[in-house]
Amino acid sequence: MTADSLKASTADPVFQAENITVGYHGEVPVVENLNIEIPHGEFTAIIGPNGCGKSTLLRALGRLLTPTAGRVLLGGTDIKTMRPKDFARHVSLLPQAPTVPDAITVKDLVARGRFPHQSLLRQWSPTDVAAVDGALTAVGMTDQAHRQVNELSGGQRQRVWIAMSLAQEAETLLLDEPTTFLDISHQLDVLELCLNLQSSGHTIIAVLHDLNLAARYATHVVAMNHGQVIAQGSPDQVFTPPVLKEVFDLDAVVITDPETGTPLTVPRALTPAH
Repeated sequence: MTADSLKASTADPVFQAENITVGYHGEVPVVENLNIEIPHGEFTAIIGPNGCGKSTLLRALGRLLTPTAGRVLLGGTDIKTMRPKDFARHVSLLPQAPTVPDAITVKDLVARGRFPHQSLLRQWSPTDVAAVDGALTAVGMTDQAHRQVNELSGGQRQRVWIAMSLAQEAETLLLDEPTTFLDISHQLDVLELCLNLQSSGHTIIAVLHDLNLAARYATHVVAMNHGQVIAQGSPDQVFTPPVLKEVFDLDAVVITDPETGTPLTVPRALTPAH
């Protein structure tokens, strides 16, 4: 298998899940007989209520969970057949709230993204240096390279983790709730970065909770409930009152965001205004 064989054209899906069933430790499956195609080169947001299978699907795409039935394809290749380092050269997964190693600098953490490219015969090289420096530049953290990661703000730390994924030189980034625990300004900062990465050629797949941020930044949206895909498409196609009712049991009005022109979800008041 060559690297070129996994490079999908922009018309092909980057991931395909075919009738996958996924769960945890023998429990009732969270996702069952699910089919989905994730488009290449888009910023895909996966949305849905808690426990609906969003993160489970993301972990199955990232090989952290193995389906008990069905298969996941990356560029047409079953990911079960791929060596871990080969997979990591194409896909990077950033879990929710990753643990920062003690006393590590920004640059050293980003450098860990080069692991898939290392071997006994290929140690640290100028190519690795260039990849790390380029990743730091891409996320705007070059001037923080020698600081301790645990000294940074939450938004800065998230940029460092994304830089580590970029240093991995994977064209597809999987992000599990990348804005959790961040204040609104840092949420916007991280999502702007994701949108810029997508514009530069990366495929971004992120689990998001905030519907209006998902509608503003994502170019493709997957709405899930009860372990199944309820709707997918552009934000205009997914953020509609009927879909929001089916997915979230939410009565809402959808208007146009005056800043961006994207859908803006406004829940209906449960009690009349005074």
